[in-house]
Amino acid sequence: MSLLVVGSIAFDSVETPFGKAETALGGSALYFSYAASYFTHLRLVGVVGRDFPMVALDEFKRRGVDCSGVEVADGDTFRWSGKYEGDMSVAQTIETKLNVFGNFQPKIPAGFRDSRFVFLANGAPTTQMAVLKQMDKPDFVVADTMNLWMRIAKPDLLNLLKNVSGLILNDEEARELSGQRNLIRAGREILKLGPRIVVVKKGEHGAFLFSEFVQFALPAYPTDDVKDPTGAGDSFAGGFMGSLAAAGKVTLSTLKRAMAYGTICASVNVEDFSFAAMRRTNREQVDRRFEEFLQFIQI
Repeated sequence: MSLLVVGSIAFDSVETPFGKAETALGGSALYFSYAASYFTHLRLVGVVGRDFPMVALDEFKRRGVDCSGVEVADGDTFRWSGKYEGDMSVAQTIETKLNVFGNFQPKIPAGFRDSRFVFLANGAPTTQMAVLKQMDKPDFVVADTMNLWMRIAKPDLLNLLKNVSGLILNDEEARELSGQRNLIRAGREILKLGPRIVVVKKGEHGAFLFSEFVQFALPAYPTDDVKDPTGAGDSFAGGFMGSLAAAGKVTLSTLKRAMAYGTICASVNVEDFSFAAMRRTNREQVDRRFEEFLQFIQI
């Protein structure tokens, strides 16, 4: 079924203990799109500046991503630079230049408004809500968020949560939003805010799924070749939503499968900078890793 993602398209400059990448393609919407395209065709809405080489989107188009919702605005493309040290669990942001993304007001093309599955990548809650108001009653909407919006736009975020099906966030964000240090309690408290499901990512320690009818946890895929964690969370979301959209329904079984595929996509992404690892990984290899993961977690 149709899947829409709305989010950032960026240039990233990243340094880790394993090397550097300068002005590499990045952004939440692109990481999401690459991972989701293993499973289904999807629609992309974002904004780039005049400095962006549109030919860079050809790779995504070949993977079944409809990029007709990408707007070109006067100015420069969103740029982020960061550094990872030690266990690379947290990025040290060196510089963020929102540029054209700072004033981005997404315009959903008429042909995209019937999308049944929607992912609202990290952004201002008012912007995410503006996207929802342009949609024709999607079946399943999942949003991402971050600590910043909890601190400067919490009323808007709480309003958004009443209007989405699910929320994806990391463990520290879950603790801040819920006011609970224990992650199990945090997940349950966030459910009370409106979403039907909550996915809490824990990086190398896996992810939790919370809903009113089930709690489910998965470890991370045991990769020993982590080079760059940038985009891991968005790749997880892409695998998660791509798998659900391909299934065409949201059930306990498809949610669990989607969690596993999200975990696999994140594990592929972290094995190199930007999209390099995902470029050299095909669907057959993703499925093989999925089967290996099932064996790994089997009791």
